[in-house]
Amino acid sequence: MRGTRKAGLALTAVAALTLAACSGGEPGTSDDEPAGGDSATEGGGSGEGLTIGIKFDQPGLGLQEGSEYTGFDVDVAKYVAEKLGYAEEDIEFVESVSSQRETLLENGSVDMIFATYSITDERKERVAFAGPYFVAGQDLLVATDNSDITGPDTLDGKVLCSVEGSTSAERIRDEHSEGVELYPAQTYSECVELLSAGTVDAVTTDDVILAGYAAQDEYEGQFKVVGNPFSEENYGVGLPQDNDVCEDVNAAITEMIDDGTWEELIAKNVGDNFSWNEELNPPEPQPCA
Repeated sequence: MRGTRKAGLALTAVAALTLAACSGGEPGTSDDEPAGGDSATEGGGSGEGLTIGIKFDQPGLGLQEGSEYTGFDVDVAKYVAEKLGYAEEDIEFVESVSSQRETLLENGSVDMIFATYSITDERKERVAFAGPYFVAGQDLLVATDNSDITGPDTLDGKVLCSVEGSTSAERIRDEHSEGVELYPAQTYSECVELLSAGTVDAVTTDDVILAGYAAQDEYEGQFKVVGNPFSEENYGVGLPQDNDVCEDVNAAITEMIDDGTWEELIAKNVGDNFSWNEELNPPEPQPCA
């Protein structure tokens, strides 16, 4: 990671060295060679910049379009990175699918993850978290003309799609599995395509993610969010367990909320299609353990 630049917050020398030591290149290519260099220590996280894991397929949250990356998670990541002393050109975004997030942090492929990453006690056994920077609620996406599915208790006999490794899939298995056929997918884009084709009856994940898909031009008028959330998902910034930057990240999140940027970024990325839970948002970052 490069030395810090002039910014609202500054990394200590120890923090910078710690993150550099924990970091490696971006996830390997299809033939398992690390991208960006001949070894895992080259490329992102090697001392040359900041490597951040995001989703590539979530409209409104984290979306790759050519060489551009957009969404609320992306913009929050850029804000935090700036406060840590990194210009936008210092950031390398890499894909962080749900089932790989802990591994990417543990093996040093990324320095941080902003990818609708819910803070849970189980995950804290492997990684650390700053935040939360948003609190979502699990909900259901169905066809606009579907009147049968109104919540998780109306899923008997239905085929439900979620992403393997996500808290959404785990909750359905643990609490609503009787009579429900769970279709595990690799990405939510795959789930939404299956819903559009009529292969599955509903998609479940966090309400803000579902709203982003429903707002896409290609699906205009096809889907609706049921609007009956049944969980609280605290989106945190994933960090290696051995880090010295959690407090700096929390300070950046707090500043983002206090200066009005947080609300501006939500409006920019999700707009009129989503109303956040005002009882839970904006959140207050939790103390770093």
